[in-house]
Amino acid sequence: MKLIFAVIRDKDANDTAASLVERHIGFTKLASTGGFLRDGNTTLMIGIEDHRVEEVMEVLKDNCAKRSEMEIVAPHATGGVPVWNLGYTPIKVEVGGATVFVLDVADYKKL
Repeated sequence: MKLIFAVIRDKDANDTAASLVERHIGFTKLASTGGFLRDGNTTLMIGIEDHRVEEVMEVLKDNCAKRSEMEIVAPHATGGVPVWNLGYTPIKVEVGGATVFVLDVADYKKL
């Protein structure tokens, strides 16, 4: 038995969850924060049999692929306060992907 923690972007969470449900893979969805540009994250906690770990990894690869997007960043003055009258700077950033931790589970009980 394995426990998988997958940290993904909020924007990828619904499609990923739907794909897991479609394959009858149970999970717990946790809200989390952090990352570049302070986008919201979702952490999926997935308990799975050893032989199905690759199936979960494929779902994550299919739904959380890295991609490039244009982000609009407002310039900041001293103290991190946005300066809205100076214009916006579009930057190309790589988004998506997943940070995945796979742990061995010594004991598992469903109560």
